[in-house]
Amino acid sequence: MLLRLLRAHLGPYRAQIAALVALQLAATFVMLYLPTLNADVIDNGVVVGDTGYIVRVGGVMLALTVAQMFCAGGAVFFGARTAMGLGRDVRAAVFDRVQSFSTREVAHFGPPSLITRATNDVQQVQMLILLGFTLMVSAPIMCVGGIVLALAQDVLLSTLLVVVVPVLGAIVGVLIWRMRPLGRAMQDRLDTVNRVLREQLAGIRVIRAFVREPHERARFATANDELTDTSIRLGRLMAVMFPLVFAAVNLSSIAIIWFGAHRIDDGGMQIGALTAFIQYLMQILMAVMMATFMFAMIPRAEVCAERIQEVLETETTLRPPAEPVTRLRRPGELELRGVGFRYPGAEGHVLRDISLLARPGQTTAIIGSTGSGKSTLLSLIPRLSDATEGQVLVGGVDVRELDPALLARTVAIVPQKPYLFTGTIASNLRYGDPDATDADLWRALEIAQAKDFVEQMPDGLDTPIAQGGTNVSGGQRQRLAIARALVRRPQVYLFDDSFSALDYATDAALRAALARETRDATVVIVAQRVATIRDADQIVVVDDGQVVGLGTHRELMAGNETYREIVLSQLTEQEAA
Repeated sequence: MLLRLLRAHLGPYRAQIAALVALQLAATFVMLYLPTLNADVIDNGVVVGDTGYIVRVGGVMLALTVAQMFCAGGAVFFGARTAMGLGRDVRAAVFDRVQSFSTREVAHFGPPSLITRATNDVQQVQMLILLGFTLMVSAPIMCVGGIVLALAQDVLLSTLLVVVVPVLGAIVGVLIWRMRPLGRAMQDRLDTVNRVLREQLAGIRVIRAFVREPHERARFATANDELTDTSIRLGRLMAVMFPLVFAAVNLSSIAIIWFGAHRIDDGGMQIGALTAFIQYLMQILMAVMMATFMFAMIPRAEVCAERIQEVLETETTLRPPAEPVTRLRRPGELELRGVGFRYPGAEGHVLRDISLLARPGQTTAIIGSTGSGKSTLLSLIPRLSDATEGQVLVGGVDVRELDPALLARTVAIVPQKPYLFTGTIASNLRYGDPDATDADLWRALEIAQAKDFVEQMPDGLDTPIAQGGTNVSGGQRQRLAIARALVRRPQVYLFDDSFSALDYATDAALRAALARETRDATVVIVAQRVATIRDADQIVVVDDGQVVGLGTHRELMAGNETYREIVLSQLTEQEAA
């Protein structure tokens, strides 16, 4: 998965990678050549007392060192740019894919996991690439080159490498094999911590209202301890790895000096050659250590790449049409034909055989008991989910065949839980129409009965809005969400219980203003409050996912028992009449 992810996103950086490899090659070759020059200085300069030779070769070594410094710096520069660019591109790809998901795919992964995959997981892969380009490119060259040049210094002494290098490889291999499952567990534990923390922040009022702080502390402590324990287990393996590698390096150095001293004493080796051999041994083992450090990161990065690739390879159930329809046949008309909906793996249907027709200039209300499927029904119209049976038609065209941009311009929905984004009142309202003027915004606020409280704010339309709109009341949030939909001026308005936080007077004033503004549009209202929908042109009564009544308030009161029970639970017989 890691290689597949890298192949898919490193293509645009071929030129930078080529420059990086060239610079790393140059720097590594210089590093490998310096011990040979050092050996020449010792054997041909220091031992015989030739100061001129020492100065000449020393000058060459200094020039090569400066060149190596610039090559290594350039390699790090290109490696950092490539790694950061890769991280940016992968994050953008994950974000774009998540934006195409329906509520079904988002629920499958869960928001906390998607956040972790788009941030921490990408960061792990990015860090691996950064260190890989700055370390791993030079490590194999240094290791192979060091072995070759060590053999050139003394073949007999080089037999020690036959023992040292395989031992180091075996140590690293066993530890990496143990680290891989812990890397996956780390990311899963991180998902859990994010989920618990997100739930506690979102539900802080409920937690305090029911005095459940001790319980939530225990939940977070459990998730946090599991993450800590996994981190410690992974850290122990990494902590064991480096002492073992250093032990092998130091024991190898002792062995080289011991046997090398005997070789010098026998006349089979010069002092400069032994010095160069020790330096090449250090370079070989340094290359192995760099590879060890990289291998320690690979298991977790590989797991992160699998999680990222899982998101990128998940196809949305809301597939765009192959040949999208870009023109409505009957503008403003909304029709449902035998619509059914069932969640994946669910035993029964949420909606069954729903049929209704709503025309421009009409207000259609949907009412029913809690859990009867009203909000699910409404979500099928703007194609937040796709019906599993039947057809949803907007403007005479099945929404699955309609151009998504045209559908978005045609239908505006005010959700049951209105959400405002960080910014200002103006920036939130312009989600409906980015080109709307201030006059358009004030008109929408006036219709939504929000103009008065916005005018009283110090900065008016430029008043800051916190994330989620937490710095305004629930009723103000609802009215701003309604104004946002009005700014768009769509042909179909969908209000999903959007008046529940309003008092009766504001509700009545808002509905009267809406009736004037939307007289040429189709309006669908889902509501629990009978007073909100009693004047609708047609009322759809939904019970257990089915339409059990359709008509005006007066008709349903006379002939539909389900509607009559709902009404009489809120109004007296005289008020209902």
